[in-house]
Amino acid sequence: MTSTQKNALALALLMLLLGVTLGAAYLDLGVLHTPAAMLIGLVKAALIVMVFMRLRPAGPLVMLAFAVGLFWLLIMFTLTLGDYFTRA
Repeated sequence: MTSTQKNALALALLMLLLGVTLGAAYLDLGVLHTPAAMLIGLVKAALIVMVFMRLRPAGPLVMLAFAVGLFWLLIMFTLTLGDYFTRA
């Protein structure tokens, strides 16, 4: 499979997931609405990272930098939410 074919397949999958997101927005899922939207968004983000950013064939140093970046983002979200929830 050529690079152009991989990009076209990824684009088609992203458009399909966009339709799934739109369909899920109109369904009455109750408490599962937010987790479903987050799961769909996570799949989209993983697809973009693996295909368009070419993280899969990258070396271990690039993977380590990506993991450290995600860890730092988690720390920042945790600190922000901790500040938000402790305010009056």
